[in-house]
Amino acid sequence: MTTQAAERARRWMAADPDHDTRIETASLLAGDAVELEARFSGRLQFGTAGLRGPLGAGPNRMNRLLVRQAAAGVGRYLLAAGPGTNLATPALGAGSVTGAGSASPEPLVVVGYDARHKSEVFALDTVRVLCAMGVRAALLPRPFPTPVLAYAVGALGAAAGVMVTASHNPPTDNGYKVFLADGSQIVDPIDRYIAAEIDKIDPVDVELGELDHPNLVRLDDAVLHRYLAMAGGARLRPDLQRQIKVVYTPLHGVGGETLLAAFSAAGLAAPRLVPSQADPDPEFPTVSFPNPEEPGTLDSLLQVATEADADLALANDPDADRLGVAIPTPDGGWRVLRGDEIGWLLADHILTHTHGSDRLVVTTLVSSSLLGKMATAAGIHYVETFTGFKWIAAQRRVHRDLRFVFGYEQALGYLVTDCPADKDGITAAIMMTEVAALAAAEGLTLLDRLSAIEARFGRHQVAERAIALEPAEGARRVAALRSWPPTVLAGMAVTEVVDFPEANLIRLNCGPHARVQARPSGTEPKVKLYAETVGTAPEPLLDALAELLAAG
Repeated sequence: MTTQAAERARRWMAADPDHDTRIETASLLAGDAVELEARFSGRLQFGTAGLRGPLGAGPNRMNRLLVRQAAAGVGRYLLAAGPGTNLATPALGAGSVTGAGSASPEPLVVVGYDARHKSEVFALDTVRVLCAMGVRAALLPRPFPTPVLAYAVGALGAAAGVMVTASHNPPTDNGYKVFLADGSQIVDPIDRYIAAEIDKIDPVDVELGELDHPNLVRLDDAVLHRYLAMAGGARLRPDLQRQIKVVYTPLHGVGGETLLAAFSAAGLAAPRLVPSQADPDPEFPTVSFPNPEEPGTLDSLLQVATEADADLALANDPDADRLGVAIPTPDGGWRVLRGDEIGWLLADHILTHTHGSDRLVVTTLVSSSLLGKMATAAGIHYVETFTGFKWIAAQRRVHRDLRFVFGYEQALGYLVTDCPADKDGITAAIMMTEVAALAAAEGLTLLDRLSAIEARFGRHQVAERAIALEPAEGARRVAALRSWPPTVLAGMAVTEVVDFPEANLIRLNCGPHARVQARPSGTEPKVKLYAETVGTAPEPLLDALAELLAAG
């Protein structure tokens, strides 16, 4: 090990407030030189997704010292931005922010957390750091879904929000999301500004305020009730009385209680919960990777849905900002819908039941092109933006003269209301239930709805793949593809090459009905491939592009 890494580890251990990570550091100092070097020779980097990684000792893991450093960086950024950063805060009654509606110069940050290991203590450390810096902090009263935090930021007129969650990562992880004043996640360049402030801070020497600090307000359920009222109004056909049988799982996350209350507020029958996954559990005992997209994750949901003879099966990821959907098939089985298929069904419903040429729908570069065709047919505005839901929210700010009605990304992120400005798996679940109930009232199924969309716009098929490559090598090979694109792929002529340098994504169009795209992950050792075809299978295009990239 280097002397520098060992000295940094000893200094870190002396300041570490947690016994378990102090013991971990001591063990590394006593034996594992390679791991010690890996833990203490760098730091988890703060970006547009905030922080996310495994729990553990050292600046390359999620722990209390790293969180304190990040919180101080957020506070420094807000204070440097000046009093104008804070928006007027409406009074909320009991549990509201002290001085709400006043011209207080101190920015306000709303802090929430999920039920993962150390989430609550990370949130408490965050508010203690902010309060000591002269920043007002409002702490949600208990573990809540990310959409509630995102909503609270706007509802309280806050300058920013922090959500402690690792979303759908493995049980060993935790994370730290930062939100803008409108409840959307940060985008470039704000992430770089915050990261620059974090770099100036010594993580072992961050001042903490007390938990009775006058800058700290512990919120009650008033803001939750406002979120539930908003969610209850998400339905487009509140006159529809048809009820269907729904089975739901929060995948051991924090969505269950809030979703049940939201369904009640919307006038929908309570879904049946998957008993083994109903309560928050940081160990995630029935799933190794609590992501609804992962094969096998929804097995328990489908089993209970079969037993209940359900009409619809829904799943949120652990922080409930994503929605997975499965629908029954004529043979008595279940079909797990792809993210794009969920998007098509929601878009069809929304475009049918809203009106006006000023409507705006937004999706991402790697999602299906079908939403654009649906928008054209409806005579409304459509925007395709960078990968990540934060960019969908950014388009709402760009097009303030238009009326946002729907946004989605193929990775199970949907926004079906005008707030919060981030993906919301709870309001999406309400609307998907309405879509299924309306189909049932008309003697149809969701398969029938998909078939009708296909009959109108053609059979769009999408497929994805990941090629294992280190980030630098993946970026090099995608750059080579950009410089020397193929003229033929899978026997199809490449008719157009479209470069999206800001997204580091290259798109190869093979006529009007086929396209394939590639982008290096940047943070993971993989290059991601996306294919879409109309009327033919997309897999041959993926095979051909994967072979081309693998050849270097």
